[in-house]
Amino acid sequence: MEGELMPELNWVETVVVIVLLLCVLVGTLPVINTGLQFLALPVHAFRNHYGKAAPHHPRIAVLIPAWNEGLVLGQAIERLMQLEYPADRLRIFVIDDASTDDTPAVVAAKAAAFPGRVVHLRRDKGGEGKAHTLNHGLDIVLADEWTEAVLIMDADVIFARDSLRKMSRHLADEKVGAVTAYIAEGSRDRNYLTRFIAIEYVIGQLSARRTQNVGGAIACLAGGAQLHSRANLEAIGGRIPTGTLAEDTMTTFEGQLAGRRMVFEPHAVVLAEEPRTIDSLWKQRLRWARGNVQLTSIYRHLWFRPSRVHNLGSFAFGLAWFTILLLPAFMVLAATALIVLLVLHSDIAEFVFRFMWIAAACIYLFSMLYAVQLDGRIGRQSWREALMFPGLGALILMAIALFPWLFESGLSELGLALTDETRFMWAVIFYLWGPISMLGIWLARAVEPLPAGRFFAGLLLYVCGYGSLLCAITVDSYIKEWRRADAAWIKTEKVGRVDS
Repeated sequence: MEGELMPELNWVETVVVIVLLLCVLVGTLPVINTGLQFLALPVHAFRNHYGKAAPHHPRIAVLIPAWNEGLVLGQAIERLMQLEYPADRLRIFVIDDASTDDTPAVVAAKAAAFPGRVVHLRRDKGGEGKAHTLNHGLDIVLADEWTEAVLIMDADVIFARDSLRKMSRHLADEKVGAVTAYIAEGSRDRNYLTRFIAIEYVIGQLSARRTQNVGGAIACLAGGAQLHSRANLEAIGGRIPTGTLAEDTMTTFEGQLAGRRMVFEPHAVVLAEEPRTIDSLWKQRLRWARGNVQLTSIYRHLWFRPSRVHNLGSFAFGLAWFTILLLPAFMVLAATALIVLLVLHSDIAEFVFRFMWIAAACIYLFSMLYAVQLDGRIGRQSWREALMFPGLGALILMAIALFPWLFESGLSELGLALTDETRFMWAVIFYLWGPISMLGIWLARAVEPLPAGRFFAGLLLYVCGYGSLLCAITVDSYIKEWRRADAAWIKTEKVGRVDS
């Protein structure tokens, strides 16, 4: 690094530099939050709900919303029948959303095989969305006093044999309104994208939701596996909210606003089939992201306003929520501030750049080494994706920040000596890598349908990083919400690839 770190500045320049440094700091909040999440994770060993849990087997009505799920529904029902749970305390209700495939026949066969335990609820008019379908089932099961708890699940997921009893034990505490499980990627024909998703679920569930358990506020009950007490559902009106694309998150919020605790049970494992193409994943996550944008506005009175009833308004919960929701904006803000610093004071910009990426490298190494230990199966199968999670581009920037002489010596070996002009050019590319990587992901989605497109799409994903993929989808959600685009619920196609 050439020159002085802090050249002589007048008061105006000092104020400008301080503002720019604050912008960079704000831009690095997502990285800081990730570090805090993993630092708080060990506390879950001491601060959890297991002390109040006890063997508990309420009468559970299982609701499975199904629209053209003939390929996956039979296997899901079979596995439910094999659960380590009292058979007379478990009934399955398939809410058939006017399916046009063999879903009715599949349900009829299972109802004949398990009389009284599998019930077919047919809707004559479908296509209104998952929440409306679930509400049709809730109207029926809550009208029956037999129902003491309701398990809401997806038609394609496979429950581990001990998963339900591990979830139901938390309902022994009347203050608990609902319990959610660990949804693990379970496709038997894995590809690079499903392996990335597997790592994402380890970070976003086994890590983040354990930390949320510690903080006393859960962001979302997984839509594929959420066990509600009857009292919790009645407290929120006996219905799933229908005014958003994120009905599972809104249900989670409403239960906590009603004063009940939500619990994540990391040892209850549920396997799910995940998308194998960027376009399919994009459509799925766009629905989730748009729902979160909608909920941010709906619950604007909650953020950073502590309450005695719930912890949704705590600073920690708000920080975690907004660092995910605004991650692309933070990324652009930090890049812009660095570019302005580069123009005004290149020495300060270089120091800040190095400090930021060294911190990112340390947090990445710590969090990823921790994460792969949380689920050994995923750690073994997806270690390459764990290594490449931030993307090759980000890994190179971490290496340059840690060992800047390697970059200069490497260019010299190639006969490309650094001049003031080329140094500035490289700095611009490095500082703008965040926004550039998001554009790379948009390109990956565009080329994926072309001949050999999946290869190049995968290559771009490894270079740009899985986090940039999620950021690009979030940007698209901003655009769709701003344009008030069609918010119809789009089903994620499942074909029965779960390794049971």
